[in-house]
Amino acid sequence: MSNTSGNITSCANCGKGEEAGIKLKACTACKLVKYCGRDCQIAHRPQHKKECKKRAAELHDEKLFEQPPPMDDCSICMVRLPSVESGRVYMSCCGKILCTGCIYAVQSRAFKARKREDNICPFCRTPGANSVEEKMKRLEKRIDLNDSNAINNMGCHYAGGHLGVPRNFSKALELWYRAAELGDADAYYAIGNAYKFGDGGVEVNEKKAIHNWELAAMGGHRLARHNLGNFEGKAGNMDRALKHFMIAVKDGDSKALQGIKRMHEYGDATKDDYTNALQSYQSYLSEIKSNQRDEAAFDTNDLYKYYESAL
Repeated sequence: MSNTSGNITSCANCGKGEEAGIKLKACTACKLVKYCGRDCQIAHRPQHKKECKKRAAELHDEKLFEQPPPMDDCSICMVRLPSVESGRVYMSCCGKILCTGCIYAVQSRAFKARKREDNICPFCRTPGANSVEEKMKRLEKRIDLNDSNAINNMGCHYAGGHLGVPRNFSKALELWYRAAELGDADAYYAIGNAYKFGDGGVEVNEKKAIHNWELAAMGGHRLARHNLGNFEGKAGNMDRALKHFMIAVKDGDSKALQGIKRMHEYGDATKDDYTNALQSYQSYLSEIKSNQRDEAAFDTNDLYKYYESAL
């Protein structure tokens, strides 16, 4: 029998092969073996279980510790969007996420010209919504288009009772799960928090919290990644904590950088680890910094802050 990964031609239990016209299906957990049917899979389970569990964990970690792609560029200035939430804004009129530097530029130009266009969308030029009803109408329109950002945001409004909707955490969780199915990392993070802290009466379940934080982290959510680093650190798994923090630093998480600094001070990370983390954070800053964003952050008293101090 040949059961090497990528070249599996026979059932791991009975030996029947594809050359006999048998359609084989790989073990969904480990991908190491194939079976001709469920009966053979069940029969082979006792001798395969240990190897399967080990390889499934390896595959999970390979995916978990892969550096996620960076955030998209701002559709206006074409500079990488910052990971800090106050540095970017979701526009419910067109569904774009724009940097606060571009939003501030439009506002300041309109103010200097004494025009009533300070609330216009820099991308689609739609005037800002002047009422709660209009804001909800725009959000609902984006939800009808299966916009995961809009769905997640509506979940947040139900969780907090914002924009005139009644506080309803069950509805919030329903919307977050819908957004998560569309791949929204923010939604996975919110679900993880709900299970970690028992928000809205949700039964605390650390296993579900970690699972959803992992999905959020793999989608590029820096705070979820930082939470996973803290979790592993508290459990004494310093190598795994360091891996999480390193990934978070590359996504602009200054607290993860501070975490690596503390690990170095306590002997859980090397000087090279900390040096590499500092270089990664500086590299991130060089990709997101712009004079326009600096001006916005300075003139708005950190309302439009787009990165955090690493000190």
